[in-house]
Amino acid sequence: MPKAGIIYNDVKPIAARIAIELKDKLTAAGWNVIVTTSIGGILGYSNPESPVCHTPIEGLTPPGFDSEMQFAVVLGGDGTVLAASRQVAPAGIPLLTVNTGHMGFLTETYVNRLPQAIEQAMAGEYEIEEQSMLTVKVFRQQTVLWEALCLNEMVLHREPLTSMCHFEIAVGRHAPVDIAADGVIVSTPTGSTAYSLSAGGPVITPGVPVLQLVPICPHSLASRALVFPDTETVNIYPVNIPRLVMVVDGNGGCYVFPEDRVHLERSPYSIRFIRLQRREFFRILREKLGWGLPHAAKPTSVELP
Repeated sequence: MPKAGIIYNDVKPIAARIAIELKDKLTAAGWNVIVTTSIGGILGYSNPESPVCHTPIEGLTPPGFDSEMQFAVVLGGDGTVLAASRQVAPAGIPLLTVNTGHMGFLTETYVNRLPQAIEQAMAGEYEIEEQSMLTVKVFRQQTVLWEALCLNEMVLHREPLTSMCHFEIAVGRHAPVDIAADGVIVSTPTGSTAYSLSAGGPVITPGVPVLQLVPICPHSLASRALVFPDTETVNIYPVNIPRLVMVVDGNGGCYVFPEDRVHLERSPYSIRFIRLQRREFFRILREKLGWGLPHAAKPTSVELP
């Protein structure tokens, strides 16, 4: 019996309703269906009173979601996709992402196209696009205080975000650099269209094996976004007293003190997205972010005198 999963945002009534309808449809077609919510992929926060507060990366995978599962359907917006990616990436399960939210930059299709999309998924008529993820860990000496998988970006800043921070940052074996800014972002190519884009970083097309470091409002004309190979690790040493706040994928994180170290590297796990048709990245940039829209009328033909 083929096996499929459904991950939905239980805060949205439409996603909960469609999850029930979809389970009934797949079950009637002879599929074994496992249903869960995306809340299991929501990251928690550690705090100064309880600094060691994390679930191991592999511990977020829901029961029943394993390598035998042919695909999982995600019902929600971009936040749900980010949470679901942390739940299934260690198991290598392909995700069919269905937008029931607003922007839906990370989603493949819409609710009104779900019947056709499910037929394609059940028939195996799709391609797989793999996107890299980051492993983010906070160390105090040799103890891991917190860890998470990251699809978009890690942000380290002061609380509240209103004053200057100082960082010593080492990329790979290169000499450490000092950066003074409101915060720093380390982003994947997937996350290059999210927070790092708003902070002035470049858009990176999917599949390019790089990471980028983006200072937030740097206090120097020389501090600009840096793109480097994703084979390099990143270690960030905060200088600020008393503490900074780290946020992963806009969701959860922990406090980071001067004696701590934030370590980032490309994860051995990647997220596998189902693509029902060839993905045209520039078209998505144009539709979702308005990139490359024409600003002048173009003649349809030219008459020679």
